[in-house]
Amino acid sequence: MRRIVQAETPAEAITEALIEEHLYTAGLPDADLIIRTSGEMRMSNFLLWQGAYAEYYSTQVYWPDFDKDELYTALKMFSQRDRRYGGLNT
Repeated sequence: MRRIVQAETPAEAITEALIEEHLYTAGLPDADLIIRTSGEMRMSNFLLWQGAYAEYYSTQVYWPDFDKDELYTALKMFSQRDRRYGGLNT
């Protein structure tokens, strides 16, 4: 946002696309799945914009012990989710 302001961008020209262009993750796809280890249930400001429609998975396993079996479990849970991207089932 500071770069947008420093460029003296008029308020009416600030769009979601413009903001996305100024994120550190510009050019990368948004997250589909965010995994939080150690039982934490908060995001701590991690990828707030990019994770708006992401599915969240929280596990009691600590990061050093998060192995391929734990990843498989997270991916299995993710595959069972009904992803609506903010919409309703019809």
